[in-house]
Amino acid sequence: MTYATTNPYTGEVLKTFPDATDIEINKAIEDANTAFLAWKSTSFAERAKIMHKAADLLRKNIDDYAKLLTLEMGKITGEAKAEVELSAAIFEYYAVNAEKLLAPEKLVVADPAEGDAVIVHDPLGVLLAVEPWNFPYYQVARIIAPQLSAGNTMLLKHAGIVPQSAAACEKLMLEAGLPKGVFQNLYAAHSQTELIINHPLVRGVALTGSEGAGAIIASTAGKALKKSTLELGGADAFVVLADAEMEKTINWAVFGRHWNGGQVCVSSKRMIIADEVYDEFLEGYTKGVAELRAGDPFDPATTLAPLSSQSAADDLKEKIKEAIKLGAKATEVGPKVPTQGAFVQPTILTDIGEDNPARDWEFFGPVSMIFRAKDEEDAIRIANDSPFGLGGSVFTSDPQHGFEVAKKISTGMVFVNHPTMVKADLPFGGVRRSGYGRELLGLGIKEFVNHKLIDVVDINAPF
Repeated sequence: MTYATTNPYTGEVLKTFPDATDIEINKAIEDANTAFLAWKSTSFAERAKIMHKAADLLRKNIDDYAKLLTLEMGKITGEAKAEVELSAAIFEYYAVNAEKLLAPEKLVVADPAEGDAVIVHDPLGVLLAVEPWNFPYYQVARIIAPQLSAGNTMLLKHAGIVPQSAAACEKLMLEAGLPKGVFQNLYAAHSQTELIINHPLVRGVALTGSEGAGAIIASTAGKALKKSTLELGGADAFVVLADAEMEKTINWAVFGRHWNGGQVCVSSKRMIIADEVYDEFLEGYTKGVAELRAGDPFDPATTLAPLSSQSAADDLKEKIKEAIKLGAKATEVGPKVPTQGAFVQPTILTDIGEDNPARDWEFFGPVSMIFRAKDEEDAIRIANDSPFGLGGSVFTSDPQHGFEVAKKISTGMVFVNHPTMVKADLPFGGVRRSGYGRELLGLGIKEFVNHKLIDVVDINAPF
């Protein structure tokens, strides 16, 4: 595997990094375990100081951290700074709340003879985080902030195209005061993930990535009897009911599909529009997409980023061609994107028949699938007719009715009158082929702890 910084706008390879050796990986695991023996006994107050410091450093150096995101994966400047701030907020959230979230829980028992029963939450030990390139800091923050706060130690295998962002994460935590060995970045090859997961000192693995990667990680972890969590792909439904406020809805649709260049697991990939407003929505949405400006991600005027790499752009173009061969109608939208850079022309896919396999695909880039729903019931049916189940949204002028519709959509997250809300104090995760487990909030910090029962019983033996 090659770890390299390649500017997706210029195509220039700026820096490369050698893969870690098996010897280096085994030493990192052993160092992480040694660090765990001390870290697990560190007070919540001391851990919180480090989390607060990490947040402070991110905010203090936001321009430098943001620049690295733009350089490595093409994120436009405003979105890059927003990611840095979100990451800081996550560290801050666990600094304030970790101790409360992991407080011992006294059980209400049915029989006094059962004694005084309490559940305590102990850290498991060394964990592996396998993270993707589309949010190089946020994805890391949302797993290490809770798990380090819980007392675990972490190894990071980041995506090959963001090696400097990965190194920046480790440097950040060391500068924040985290003891050496508690969090380490590894330039591990794909083949070495099995070595890491199977190591007897590693207790679990969290992955955010593709379905294929998830299947491999889950299989490896399962065979090794290790805990795993998976956040995989998504094809989120953007349901527009007949009474939706159209201008607001269209604006959110354009944003919801195209932020981060459309390279978001929870972006609005499937627009499902009530028949009564379908034509109005399609016309307005097409106009809105056409107003996006593709260009240099460092230019403040740019609103549509290049894809993360030329190979990602080429793969997406082939996927569009395949959808067309299978019967979909493709309409390219807006001014022609630059020939320089890993750009894909914004494309709207319509007439995607019930028998077209493309209905079940995740298009990771500026490609929108738009479906006409006969009525509300049909819109819910289409929304649920997906192998994925990550997020989704419902747009209506009646929020309470939107809540009722949201209850009928089978995903891990549904938002009413907003495409998605990614915040430090909201849980994240999905169902079906979108994975299992949750990150953030109390659900996230409790994924990799031992929920241990301690029961103080004071009765005589029966014999």
